[in-house]
Amino acid sequence: MLTASSSKEERQNVYNYCRAMLGDGMIDVELDPIHYDTALNRALTRFRQRSPNAVEESYFFLELKQDQNSYKLPDEIVEVRQLFRRSVGSRSGMGSGGTLFEPFNLAYTNTYLLNGTMLGGIATYELFAQYQELVGRMFGSYIEYTWNPTTKILTILQRPFMEGEMILCRTYNYKPDFVIINDLYAKQWILDYTLANCKLILGEARSKFSSISGPTGGGNLNGADLKSAGKEELEKLDKELETFISGGTGYTFIIG
Repeated sequence: MLTASSSKEERQNVYNYCRAMLGDGMIDVELDPIHYDTALNRALTRFRQRSPNAVEESYFFLELKQDQNSYKLPDEIVEVRQLFRRSVGSRSGMGSGGTLFEPFNLAYTNTYLLNGTMLGGIATYELFAQYQELVGRMFGSYIEYTWNPTTKILTILQRPFMEGEMILCRTYNYKPDFVIINDLYAKQWILDYTLANCKLILGEARSKFSSISGPTGGGNLNGADLKSAGKEELEKLDKELETFISGGTGYTFIIG
């Protein structure tokens, strides 16, 4: 079972994969832990920028404060899609009565849902749904808002008159790192992108010197080859994001 506490272990598995692919143990790979960490962070950042598989849809309740319009939401929230009220809505400031009591809703429930001997059709249900939507637009069921993805500030445009009213927020959230690393479709992409970044870092260091001297005459370094291979792999992996090989929200098997 994946938990937040397993994040460090999953990251270490990525580092071990890169070390093995670079031949560490058979030869000396000069990368330090900070280099592997930087390579993985760059892979995760790129994945979050380009892939719809980096986010997940979720719902949570937000408690409104009287006369407070702005609310700071958690940093993992990427976008606020919609806000819902628990009822048709009222701006009268009263906790009960008024438009919060919906007689048509109650009559519909008694007639068509609780009383099995009565007959109701699809047309009646459709008319009821349209009625709810119209009344919601008229009496404040739909909340107008603005969302700042940088500061994570949600601003309610109409002033809340009631203290403690609960609204439902539909949002897109970033998936945690350990979830992306273990995702069925994204895992191999993260591994390969991290490895390509490691090749770039290692190639950049080795290209500072074309050769090293030694007791048997020295040897040549493959810095240029590593940099070239790393850039080529990064371009290929960026193309894979465009063809949804790493998965995506609402998609199953779409490759190519």
